[in-house]
Amino acid sequence: MVNDEMLNKVRTGQGFIAALDQSGGSTPKALKLYGVEEDAWSNDEEMFDLMHAMRTRIMTSPAFTGDRVLGAILFEQTMDRQVEGAGTADYLWAAKHVVPFLKVDKGLADVADGAQIMKPIPGLRDLCERAVGLGVFGTKMRSVVQLANETGVNAVVDQQFEVAKEIIAAGLVPIIEPEVDIHSPEKQAAEGLLRDRIATQLDALTDDQPVMLKLSIPTVENFYASLIEHPKVLRVVALSGGYPRDEANERLSRQHGMIASFSRALTEGLSAGQNDDEFNTTLGGTIDGIFAASIT
Repeated sequence: MVNDEMLNKVRTGQGFIAALDQSGGSTPKALKLYGVEEDAWSNDEEMFDLMHAMRTRIMTSPAFTGDRVLGAILFEQTMDRQVEGAGTADYLWAAKHVVPFLKVDKGLADVADGAQIMKPIPGLRDLCERAVGLGVFGTKMRSVVQLANETGVNAVVDQQFEVAKEIIAAGLVPIIEPEVDIHSPEKQAAEGLLRDRIATQLDALTDDQPVMLKLSIPTVENFYASLIEHPKVLRVVALSGGYPRDEANERLSRQHGMIASFSRALTEGLSAGQNDDEFNTTLGGTIDGIFAASIT
């Protein structure tokens, strides 16, 4: 059963969603950007310990609160760990009033028809049930569109909604993320195909099947206004997609009603070598900037 207080915060609250869900393949890069080199660990367990320490430092920072951060997307290992003696999801909601989400996809399939659908997600139902038990509100899953190929776009969107219905049935709210590659030579045309296919799938949902959308910042201002206003959509959030943070903020600020869900842009400028004052000041400035871009 979806937590009504969390639901109301996601639907009406001001702020953005922090993406703290780097997983196995992207973890070394994220740690390197944080100033932790690969010689700092000797196996995956030690690597994930270091990653959890970084995420814990972000989540426990006085700059990280529900006043500006609506939600946080977690990697499965992060959900299963603790922060200050509490389960991560419980800590986020009880201590920070930040709504917890869980990344559930297992990565991308090979490119076909100018797009990458998700790999199969074995054990999804069990994972969702475990997430519900740990206090998680919703999920996130990512596909990628590279070209304006209708077959590829439809495959991505149709798979996303098919899996989303399984997630809804398990008592969670899915964030559907069909990313359009910001470097695509056909980005604007791909966004047109994507918007139309998403609208078709949204219209087929029932009133008790709310979803969220996570989309690349569109080329045309307010291009996703119809999706933002759709009655089945709780919120439309934007991924930074590789834009530097200042550029991502500037582009997002021109999209009315779209809020951020940044990952790399959120941790940009943070370093393991910073003392707590430096770290919290840097994170606070970042959060202020992303928040400002998200309330336009």
